[in-house]
Amino acid sequence: MTSTESGLSGRPRARWVPGAVASVATVVAIVGLTVALFFNPLWITFAQERAGVPAITGYTQEQVRDATGSILADVLIGPPEFTVEVDGQAVLDAAERSHMVDVYNVMRVFVGVVGLAVLGLVLIVWPNRRSGWAWRAIARGAAALALAGVVIGVAVLFFFDAAFLLFHLVFFPQGNFLFDPGTQRLTQLFPDQLFTETSIALAVVGLAIALAVTLAARRRATRLGG
Repeated sequence: MTSTESGLSGRPRARWVPGAVASVATVVAIVGLTVALFFNPLWITFAQERAGVPAITGYTQEQVRDATGSILADVLIGPPEFTVEVDGQAVLDAAERSHMVDVYNVMRVFVGVVGLAVLGLVLIVWPNRRSGWAWRAIARGAAALALAGVVIGVAVLFFFDAAFLLFHLVFFPQGNFLFDPGTQRLTQLFPDQLFTETSIALAVVGLAIALAVTLAARRRATRLGG
């Protein structure tokens, strides 16, 4: 084998690791983008209005918005105190605050993982943006996510309660996520309807983004060739 042939045969192997990293990073980046589209006050206020949260809680729409905004700020920015009050009364009790601290910790890990994924994707793809293999790696990751999105979407649509419980058992194994919707405000501010509709929206939008990225990356790879 000539040195040229050896070099050519070695290139695909040398690209396997960064290609795999780019594929996984693409999945994480799309998931992060999709979550960001819905884990924000605009969407949550809309979903709360659809679920009739003011009537459930007995709060005014403004009080619901202020309480929810404070809780989201504590989750996304911190510190994780969750001591918001309405009419001088604490919205969340000790058990609810404890759970939200766990949510805060999970979000810190999630944001960190997404940040690392985006950084890795940029470091791999930008220097190789004129190489077809980099875009094919992105397409593979997005296509895998699209397939997973279909499966997850079906599971959420037909088995939401089981999927919701499994999610909490995985991310909150300490088990402090079961609350009484008749007396505790956390489940009143974020009722089942809100979670159901948000989960379906996440699956649909995530699938759409994954398909769009797949098609765009494949088209780019085809133009570049190699």
